[in-house]
Amino acid sequence: MRCTSQLEDRLRREGFSRIAGVDEAGRGCLFGPVFAAAVILDPCRPVPGLADSKVLAPARRLELAELIRRRSLAWAVASASAEEIDRINIREASRLAMRRAVESLRPPCDYLLVDALHIEWPAPQQSLIRGDASVASIAAASILAKTARDALISRLDAAYPGYGLARHKGYGTAEHLEALRRLGPTPLHRRSFAPVLEALQGVL
Repeated sequence: MRCTSQLEDRLRREGFSRIAGVDEAGRGCLFGPVFAAAVILDPCRPVPGLADSKVLAPARRLELAELIRRRSLAWAVASASAEEIDRINIREASRLAMRRAVESLRPPCDYLLVDALHIEWPAPQQSLIRGDASVASIAAASILAKTARDALISRLDAAYPGYGLARHKGYGTAEHLEALRRLGPTPLHRRSFAPVLEALQGVL
């Protein structure tokens, strides 16, 4: 499915001018924060090649992230910590990170297009399943959230050696699960996730 700006264009014809796409990254990881981004694309400065961040090569994601930051009317990235994830659950933490990103937009948005979730915000909004694969502004948000989170996890690899974080970015790969068995969880592992809890209990 190709990402287009058809939905944003229709909303502009209805009178909205600052339409923000919102998405998260890292929801399924065992380690670290969940990230979210909000992006208001500029219809006069399109970003060609937008797609769901998960289907893009890492180098292409970085290229597009730079274009998005340069050409957008506004963009913001935010996160919710592993501790917040454990305290309020990953769904609510994802919504919290999204709301923080939207709060940081300057200028503020007047309409929200959110991938899969609904967030507490006074502007009108639509929740779109697989919006990151079809709606340009949500795809842009997915790219910013993914690249920002990957950069942080790669930096944390040096602080927590032995887990292979720079390679798997905190997802539950065989390498990561083996490291959890061998080393136990770090302070940034999500203790509410079953593989981490099992490692804490010594039964992974």
